[in-house]
Amino acid sequence: MSGDTSAPVSLKPGITLYLIRHGETDWNRESRYQGQRDIPLNQTGIAQARRHGEILKGIVPSVANFDFVSSPLLRAVETMRLTRLALGLDPDAFRTAPEIVELSYGHWEGELAAELPARDPRGVAGKSADPYGWRPEGGESYRDLEQRVSAWLASLSTDTVAVSHGGVSRVARGALLGIDRDFVPFLEVPQDRILKLADGRMQWI
Repeated sequence: MSGDTSAPVSLKPGITLYLIRHGETDWNRESRYQGQRDIPLNQTGIAQARRHGEILKGIVPSVANFDFVSSPLLRAVETMRLTRLALGLDPDAFRTAPEIVELSYGHWEGELAAELPARDPRGVAGKSADPYGWRPEGGESYRDLEQRVSAWLASLSTDTVAVSHGGVSRVARGALLGIDRDFVPFLEVPQDRILKLADGRMQWI
């Protein structure tokens, strides 16, 4: 267990980040590990993405002036395009950042969570013993993920709307809010809400 409660990174003063998890996919619904596999949104995910745009349009009048950045994975890119369409903006006028791609689950990608205790009992035991530091074969740990996401957070120079993934949202909160890293892998990441991060505080919208 890590026991780490430090907050090694902060947003630049005055910066607001609206962090969106991509909409639902069929693999989410099945509780199948996606990691860096390119899985499209399902119909629920499409509706969630459109809702994000409607919500932002109502609460952030200046949102068109924000920087828009997405993970390069298909489910995030689709979510960003639909969000921007709902905002009345060019759906393709955003950039992608590999730093906020999802945690790589290595040999677990494509596996159903319910089947892993039988298929990889050693890996399941390792993850249970150290959820933050455990690294699957060919993949990343949450500690690895936090290192690249923290560098991205520190680099933001203007108000930003970002579409990323569950793991990225968890480690971003751990880094910015000083959450004990033992709890980070278990933080909830709803796909139908937007996370606002600013001034060392968070708010679900």
